[in-house]
Parts: sequence; structure tokens; C-alpha cells
Amino acid sequence: MPHETPLVFLLVVVGLIGVHLFVPKTRGWVWKVVAGIGVVMFAIQPYFALVWAPPEREMGEVYRIIYMHVPQVWMALLALTINAVCSFAYLMKKSWVTDSLAEASAEVGVYFGIVGVTLGAIWAKPTWGVYWDWDPRLTTAAILIVIYTGYLALRGFVEDPEKRATWSAVMGIIAFVDVPILWYSVQWWNSLHQTQSSPKTVDPQMVMVLRWSATAFLCLLFVFIWHRYLAAKETRMKEVALPEALPPARPEAA
Repeated sequence: MPHETPLVFLLVVVGLIGVHLFVPKTRGWVWKVVAGIGVVMFAIQPYFALVWAPPEREMGEVYRIIYMHVPQVWMALLALTINAVCSFAYLMKKSWVTDSLAEASAEVGVYFGIVGVTLGAIWAKPTWGVYWDWDPRLTTAAILIVIYTGYLALRGFVEDPEKRATWSAVMGIIAFVDVPILWYSVQWWNSLHQTQSSPKTVDPQMVMVLRWSATAFLCLLFVFIWHRYLAAKETRMKEVALPEALPPARPEAA
């Protein structure tokens, strides 16, 4: 398979997501197409990751978990970036759309973050000798998950929709500070965790499989956020429904 194929799939998926966002009438079917692409890519991904990609020079076969671990973390950071953008947008102009999308992206981001960090711990055992070490990358990742779990707890405890949205937006912006710190931690401090690789220094087959995996997880991220957003938006609309907009109560039987 040509090494450019994953980039083609990535461009197609990003294009479909753009259509979904900017052409509302397509939202009933675009997500299904993206989900279908994701299913096909996930079906092929194990062959690429476990068979087609070559072993790593230093770690041998154990490195192959990278094709699950790294895309999961990337998706977590992308989802939390969406949360920060929506949080800022809500403070600029209050909207239940941006509030619901902020909630959805935070939930999905925490999910991907927990799975990604867990896979990283599994990888750490045979390479570092321990499942966990409080080095800068792992510490900032743990802090990120704790902070956003607190964000979700805040949303669960505050009953007033407007206060909840405003307080959550402020917390979402503050919490996002840890995202660039996590990303650059391996460059700023001494860390067991390796620094980010460049496609120029990695075997092209490895790059292709990593991009393939990332695109498949992007499909999953989009579908998860979209459906969680719909659920959050529906809940929000029920919360803010005016009493006079509700149907009149039936008179009780005498």
C-alpha cells in the first residue's frame, strides 16, 4: 500500500467533518459515513500494526502498542482543545450549543486520556521495568485527567444551567493550561519518556501505520463527540424549558 494512503483517508475524514459542521442538512448521514470509514480502518489496523510494520530496532516487537497508545493520547488532547475553544466561545457569547459541545468533548477527552495513559503504563512495564514513574510526561498526564475529572464533577454538582455553563467554561480554560505543558514536558525536563519523533527519522512503514491508526481514532472521536453532544444538548433544552412552553396539566378527576 502506498505510504500516502493514510493521508488521503485523513483528508477525506477531515473534509467530511468540515461538511458536517458547516452544512447542517448533511448531519443526518455524514457521521454514518465517517463511522463506516472508521470501521473499515479499524478492521485493517491490526494487520498493519502487528504484521506489516517492521519491529523497532531497540524495543523489538513490544513497541507495537504505540499504534494504539499514541493515537489515543492525540485524540484526548484534541478533544480537550475543543473543550477549551468551546469554553472560550461560551464566555464570549452564551450558547447552549458551545456549552453542550464543551461537555461532550471533555467527557470523550477524559475517556481517551484514561485509555491512552493505561496503554502507556502497559508499555512502560517491559521497557522501563515499572508500570508507572512520576516523570514529567506521566505526571502532567495524570494531572490532566484529574483536572478534567474535576471539571466533569463540577458539571454534575451545579444544578443551575447558566451557572454551570459559566463556571465550567472558566475551569475548562484554566485546565487547558496543562495541555501544552504535557506536550512539551519531555523537551523542558529530563524524562524517561522519549521525545516526539519526526517522520524524517522514523521508518516510513511505521509512519504510515501510525497515521492510519490516528485517522481511525479520529473517526471514533468525531462519532463519540457528536452523539454525546446530541445527548447533552437534549438534556440542556429540557433544563431550560420555560413552564409556559409546556402543555397544560390535565385537571384531576373529581
